[in-house]
Amino acid sequence: MTDEMLALADQNKQKAGAENVEFLKGEIEHIPLPDNSVDVIISNCVINLSPDKSRVLHEAFRVLKPGGRFAVSDVVTRGEITPEIRQSVLLWVGCVAGALGDDEYRNKLSAAGFEQIDIEPTRIYRPEDAREFLSTAGIDAAAIAPQVDGKFMSAFVRAVKPVSKSNQCCGPTCCN
Repeated sequence: MTDEMLALADQNKQKAGAENVEFLKGEIEHIPLPDNSVDVIISNCVINLSPDKSRVLHEAFRVLKPGGRFAVSDVVTRGEITPEIRQSVLLWVGCVAGALGDDEYRNKLSAAGFEQIDIEPTRIYRPEDAREFLSTAGIDAAAIAPQVDGKFMSAFVRAVKPVSKSNQCCGPTCCN
């Protein structure tokens, strides 16, 4: 978060009268909180922007209390997508370039130590959703339609840090 974002968040916190909220400046790959200190992690389309998603998920696991919940909204892909198609669609959905595939997301969450992993699509994008934008950008939407139909989605990604200490990850060096 930038200083400006933090100031706005604090203003909104005061307007809402929320007293149990605190905003910290930090990086998603290095969360400025102690181990086992958070009940729930929420995020809206941020993890896909990180170049080191494994590190992000390990950090989330580290700061969650046993039994803590990971509940984020993110852009997720399904199936194989060529780099050329990914770049073309990047023009339409800015988060796509860094989006994990659904199986890769599950694998990374599991490698970090999470259980009860679920990816629930909230919107599956179709070529007609981007036809006008892609045409304006000089991309033949009809030509790429078969390669992108149903492969990009917004999704709720959920997981739980197990209560049993024996199942917990020992850190990013042993779980990657």
